[in-house]
Amino acid sequence: MSLILDILTAPVLGPIRGVHWLATKVTEAAEGELLDEDRVRGELLELQMRLEMAEVSEEEYDEQESVLMERLNAIREAKAERRQQ
Repeated sequence: MSLILDILTAPVLGPIRGVHWLATKVTEAAEGELLDEDRVRGELLELQMRLEMAEVSEEEYDEQESVLMERLNAIREAKAERRQQ
């Protein structure tokens, strides 16, 4: 019965289901990028290398490191909340 219903409603509901599927995939990809700890760690390493090569001052390093650490902590908190749900 469900298969017949799916076939009969496909011309109307098919595009809606396709848009929903696409929106779900885009959301998953965006969340994956936002919650990528490795990316932030890489930025921290790059920043440290720039400091060692004297491309940034200590003050700039401290400011940028603070921002990156806040992002990293926010990612970890968001992941912890997801695990609790």
